[in-house]
Amino acid sequence: MDNSFLDVYAEQTPNPETMKFVFNRNILPGDALDFPSKDKTAVSPLARNLFEFSFVNGVFIMNNFVTITRQAGIEWEEIIPIVREFLKSYISSGEKVVSDAYASGEAMSEDPIIAKIQEILEIYVKPAVEVDGGMISFKSFDAGKVTVELKGSCSGCPSSTITLKRGIEGMLTRMVPEVKEVVAESL
Repeated sequence: MDNSFLDVYAEQTPNPETMKFVFNRNILPGDALDFPSKDKTAVSPLARNLFEFSFVNGVFIMNNFVTITRQAGIEWEEIIPIVREFLKSYISSGEKVVSDAYASGEAMSEDPIIAKIQEILEIYVKPAVEVDGGMISFKSFDAGKVTVELKGSCSGCPSSTITLKRGIEGMLTRMVPEVKEVVAESL
């Protein structure tokens, strides 16, 4: 357990239904985890505990932040202090973010086109999406169509379609001529 000072602050995301809670250190070893519902939280005691709050509708955990999607009708001003205090206490106490059985890793493809798509997503897209409290991951490439998965605050965000089409699709079609379209997989 790290005994250094722990701080967590709330940060707005482009999706008005989600709030990003940022820690001053990493809390998650490995890849990001997305929990669109309580029944999917088997690998994360932290996510399971967050779903105990009636206002939590989704949890996304990555490196040094947790993104919470709220239930309709709840104001952020009411719940930010509650979530901040819970997260700070939970992490400070040394409770597990993920179970010991959790292990992951996303391998790069041997196919040169897919490897180039993954590299572009990794270098240019993922950092920008993470800033907004979300995550994008490569799912497949077939007949010119790249399929990605959007998680965290990106899932259900009103501006995600514009980002996907104008930003990500535009970049990939310019940098990888074989790419003709980028679509998001529905969760």
